[in-house]
Amino acid sequence: MPSSRKELLGLALAIAGTWATRASAQQQAQGFAVERFYPSAPGGGWMVMDDLGMRGGLGGAVAVSSGYAHDPLRVTDGAQHLNVVADQASFAVALAVTYDRLRLYFDMDSPIVGKGDSGAVGGYRFTAPSFDISTRPDNIVDWRIGFDARLLGGPKGPFRLGVGAQLYVPSGDRGDVTNGAYQSDYLTDGTYREMLRVLAAGSVGRFDYAGNVGFHVRPLDDSRTPGSPQGSELLFGVAGGPRFPVDATGETVVIVGPEIYGESALKSLFGKTSTGVEGLLTGRVEGTGDDGRQTQVKLGVGGGLHPYFGAPEWRFVLAITLCSGAP
Repeated sequence: MPSSRKELLGLALAIAGTWATRASAQQQAQGFAVERFYPSAPGGGWMVMDDLGMRGGLGGAVAVSSGYAHDPLRVTDGAQHLNVVADQASFAVALAVTYDRLRLYFDMDSPIVGKGDSGAVGGYRFTAPSFDISTRPDNIVDWRIGFDARLLGGPKGPFRLGVGAQLYVPSGDRGDVTNGAYQSDYLTDGTYREMLRVLAAGSVGRFDYAGNVGFHVRPLDDSRTPGSPQGSELLFGVAGGPRFPVDATGETVVIVGPEIYGESALKSLFGKTSTGVEGLLTGRVEGTGDDGRQTQVKLGVGGGLHPYFGAPEWRFVLAITLCSGAP
């Protein structure tokens, strides 16, 4: 065989061996809960922020909501880019019981659609979700149990201060091997998670505001895997906007304003690859009937201001809440 052919054959074998080595060196990235939209409790006012408006005696609320997020998980190592989760939609039902300044609630979230692109980035192999409501009609992930208490201020006062706690109970696994292939829906960490927050809100004239700062106890730490959780986090958020009466009695009002919220991993606080920030323009209509029951219809539209995982390119959320007695 001529020497030139031998050289070409050797080069081809070397390239093939390099590709094989790289392929074998790739690790399988496991899934996790990519959603970073943590809604307020039923009757809580804003989409994410809580207005701490509990009042009166025993009351309750029920809320139904649905939302869609586009590109909530975009993974990169600086050179390669992959939209692991490109489309994610869900439907949720939440229930709350209130008494005076206290609120206890829980919600259950059921995914509707999860789709994306599989591939390799930074030495890790990512498997995109691939499901819809026809294949997962009864799937519920990460039940949430919450408790809020207003410590200072009245339900409509200029300054209200409270605390909140939430427990996420996992339902399902981060991923598994099905028919010889790894699959993950990016819906759960597979671990218990807790959130503790200090809440503030108020109504000054026709202007409403709310904010929070807190701590997310997240045991999952996959720092070495691109675009993955890096352990426990600092939480923060703020919202504000004017209140407009839309009828002569003032029983029906519209509140419109921005909400900005996010999180940052404590191990690299406010680092470029550890902080996500998202913004929503939130509008809600509140109406109170003659029997004291209140109806809230909320719509939020926005997207990621900083592309850490879970802050999608854009999202929208619609929620309807019915409150009986004390909202």
